[in-house]
Amino acid sequence: MKLKILIAMATMFSASVVFCTASFAKDNGDANFIQLKDYLDFERVGNGQISPDGSQILYSRSHIDKMNDKFTSTLWLMSFNGSRNRPMMLGQNALWSPDGKRIAYVASDNNEKGQIFVRFMDAESATLQVTSFEHSPRSMAWSPDGNQIAFVARVPIKSTWTVTLPERPQGAKWTEDPPVIDTLHYRQDRVGYTNNGYDHIFVVPAMGGTPRQLTSGDWNVGRRGLGSIASAPALSWSPDGKIIAFDGLTRAQTPEAWSESHINLVSVADGTITQLTSGQGNYGQPDFSPDGKQIAYTGYPEHNTSYPVPDLFVMASDGSNIKALTDDLDDGPSSIEWLDSGREIIFTISARGSRNIHAVDLRGRIRDITSGAQVVTLFNVAKNGRAAVSISTSDKPSEIAVTNIKGKNDISRLTDVNSDVLYGKTLGEVKEIWYDATAETGESARVQGWVVLPPNYDSNKKYPLLLQIHGGPHAMYNSGFNFTFQEFAARGYVVLYTNPRGSTGYGSDFANAIRHRYPGPVDYADLMAGVDKVIADGYADSDRMFVAGCSGGGILTTWIIGQTDRFKAAAALCPVTNWIGMSGTTDVVGWLYNFFPAPYWEDPKPWLDHSTLMHVGKVKTPTLLMTGDKDLRTPIGEAESYFAALKILGVPTRLIPMRNEYHGTGSIPSNYMRTNLMLRKWFDEFDPIKIAVTSEVKPKS
Repeated sequence: MKLKILIAMATMFSASVVFCTASFAKDNGDANFIQLKDYLDFERVGNGQISPDGSQILYSRSHIDKMNDKFTSTLWLMSFNGSRNRPMMLGQNALWSPDGKRIAYVASDNNEKGQIFVRFMDAESATLQVTSFEHSPRSMAWSPDGNQIAFVARVPIKSTWTVTLPERPQGAKWTEDPPVIDTLHYRQDRVGYTNNGYDHIFVVPAMGGTPRQLTSGDWNVGRRGLGSIASAPALSWSPDGKIIAFDGLTRAQTPEAWSESHINLVSVADGTITQLTSGQGNYGQPDFSPDGKQIAYTGYPEHNTSYPVPDLFVMASDGSNIKALTDDLDDGPSSIEWLDSGREIIFTISARGSRNIHAVDLRGRIRDITSGAQVVTLFNVAKNGRAAVSISTSDKPSEIAVTNIKGKNDISRLTDVNSDVLYGKTLGEVKEIWYDATAETGESARVQGWVVLPPNYDSNKKYPLLLQIHGGPHAMYNSGFNFTFQEFAARGYVVLYTNPRGSTGYGSDFANAIRHRYPGPVDYADLMAGVDKVIADGYADSDRMFVAGCSGGGILTTWIIGQTDRFKAAAALCPVTNWIGMSGTTDVVGWLYNFFPAPYWEDPKPWLDHSTLMHVGKVKTPTLLMTGDKDLRTPIGEAESYFAALKILGVPTRLIPMRNEYHGTGSIPSNYMRTNLMLRKWFDEFDPIKIAVTSEVKPKS
């Protein structure tokens, strides 16, 4: 029995998944191929943290708690070469202290709230709970001397706009006061209403004590790029421990400043805040240089695009001498970190279906540290140059690995947590494809995609095709391992997934080609050209094609079936079908208004032309609609409106509100499996071969 089943784990892990399904083989599938039930045993690894001396690596390892229908996580420790790999304790988000003698991590307290704990890495292994907050602390950062830990936590507030009810009878049970909303962005998917508090910085003694709040006010610490969506706040201590650099907007977020964020400094002694960047740009990820004289950060100035590509900057620690080190990248740098020498900054870039590590010196010269068709996540770097990373390829799930950033080196995988699940399994071959696409507007592009073939693929046969569309729309499919696509292929489908215009990783022009016209002729042309490429290559049966996608993929699914009836059935998960209707119900209001040239009350035509509900009268394709019943990004009313229209039109359709799901339908393990099985069942009902087989086995009257 796996060790993961023997260990009790208690912290929640939220998984991001891509949805697809298929059916071709028996209901139970082929035991030699990936099966849906294997998902229950599939593990995830992440947050590898190498010790300051480079000798040990901490990482999180999560699996599904089958009894409680959730992901659980524990922390593991191993030597830098993968030896002495063993579990440590429940928790996640671990960080080594600067001297490597302690680790801070997050675990659940007795009230099931995530709190900061510190463990001593000596023979006694003493552990103490450092915080007791109502809202889980996030974005921990050790002070350079190891005496304090900075973190971000939500500070509750109460509205001052209140009324006083007549005297309540003693013992009466009256309804609580309603929330009073006066901000544009007052909710956040997976959080709920956010007008009940603000995120601020605290510091707490690492040996335990009372946290001290450094920032305050009606604003949030943390870079906000899509209205109310905040990336993990970035905190960086100055080497002398007197200042913390952070990203965020240190004033109330007005509608016109929906994406504005700056690099700021806060004094640890008295909370004095200094804003370093200016204008109306979006800047984040500050990181002090080893000598404290400079700060590296990423971002972009004020822009007029839907997807500005960030660059990497450095400036003096007082905000002067700002210099861009990168320009015209395929996508923005992430996971930035100064090397110990202070002469280079390392970072990752997601580009052309891969993610790799690079370094740039202070003159802007870039060198590649890793390369190839792989997805590499950089966690941290030790003083000796060893870096903790994870790596995934199309045939291997993500694993913790190590590399050396002082030169171009190979990556050494240290874990293999799913070898038991994949033992004896034949995977579907993944083929990278490139093709040309031309929209009806005459605009052309070179588009990248991938095809997953069924295991033991027979070129003499034709297989059903599933076109799977990613969300975003500013996102990127990559060359990493995808359990869902493999399970789909194991059911006998050819799976096609592409990065049409609007996708990231191919430069600014490619990403912004859909601005003011999404969904529309450009991304539609790219998707259908991919379908035609797979058909022309002889992989799939043009009479047995299906299409599915979630979020932006759901939007494009409903657009496609309003333009063509080539697909036998469709599944639109968490779609947007009416941009005007969504504009007041989503948690990304600012982003949405930016997506059109003018507000709808000034010019409603683009809003309506690109709302798929306006094209529903042309739909003939049987369409399944599915949205989380708590979705605040693409609220379920969007799917309900489309469902009602299809019902009135007489088009076969079903609507599934997935219980207890925010955006997406598979963060809960059983819902992930329900999603796959329901899509599989829906496609089966309209697969010509399935229909023929069913007809043959029916008894004659």
